[in-house]
Amino acid sequence: MRGPMFAATVAAYYDAFNRSDREGMLALLTEDVAHDINQGGREVGRAAFREFLAHMDHCYREQVRDLVIMVDATGTRAAAEFTIEGEYLRDDAGLPAAAGQRYRLPVVAAIAAGPDGAIARVSNYYNLADWIRQVGG
Repeated sequence: MRGPMFAATVAAYYDAFNRSDREGMLALLTEDVAHDINQGGREVGRAAFREFLAHMDHCYREQVRDLVIMVDATGTRAAAEFTIEGEYLRDDAGLPAAAGQRYRLPVVAAIAAGPDGAIARVSNYYNLADWIRQVGG
């Protein structure tokens, strides 16, 4: 029964994302959540995740579309596949200049549950070169 419950947690996480309910997203994470950033490093902790979300909200406006969630037989690991539709609002360090460019990218996320069923790890993957091409970099 744990698999359907974890799938519901992952779905709630992305629903909160689409509603810009960052505190709702954070409430679904363990305190020591590991966040693997695409093309970047690993950040640990809900506080670091909160800072990451604030930065993203400053530079981007995004929505998850066509979400598919798959959970393994143990109910402790999930994969999410979706399309991110976004708008590049403000310059992000090391990336092309922002001018309201719109983009659409396929994304996959590997997600792990903690002992209490909250999300303990989120690892996001997308094609950064494709994003740069779309925003004109």
